[in-house]
Amino acid sequence: MTLSISQRLRKAAEDLQTERVSLQSLAQAHGCATQGTLLLLMAAPCLLPVPGVGTVLGLGLAALAVAMWRGQAAEHLPEWVARIELPRPWALRVLALLASTYGVAGRLAKMRFADFACVGRRSWPSATVGLMAVIVVLPIPFGNVLPAVALMLIGLALVFRDGVAMLLGMVAAAFALAMTAGLVSMVWFWGSEWMTRWDLV
Repeated sequence: MTLSISQRLRKAAEDLQTERVSLQSLAQAHGCATQGTLLLLMAAPCLLPVPGVGTVLGLGLAALAVAMWRGQAAEHLPEWVARIELPRPWALRVLALLASTYGVAGRLAKMRFADFACVGRRSWPSATVGLMAVIVVLPIPFGNVLPAVALMLIGLALVFRDGVAMLLGMVAAAFALAMTAGLVSMVWFWGSEWMTRWDLV
């Protein structure tokens, strides 16, 4: 399965002709959509420094998290996310990243501890996806990287029913949350100190 997905994504990259590519086109190249594959598809572009994409995809990830929290099936991208267009070079990078991810996962991931690699109604994974989506939306330089990695690991866990990948995704999410909280606290402290000095002048 993963080999065919990886090959299909690389073939789709070779066949790209237009200068701008919608996420809907990338989703069609990917094939069958599940919660795990949608997580991968929306998280992958967040690893790339494409201006503005993280905000919209973060909202899309939040919508997916809400559906997961409610126990609803997600079989397609939200409409406003599907309409996002990437320049051809960035689309090629997204396809290459996804192909490589599936290629590596095909060798390492497998069904194990499957009870931990599922998303039920009001589950911890769905809440974690929501928290990571919030971090992705925040205007923090390079702040998308850790939550995107966490989301991709969770996505792979759902695709392969791999509890180890889910655990790694949760650890990465905790680290991303801690780093973001530390950075926000630091900015708040510096801002408060600056305002205090301004008032004293």
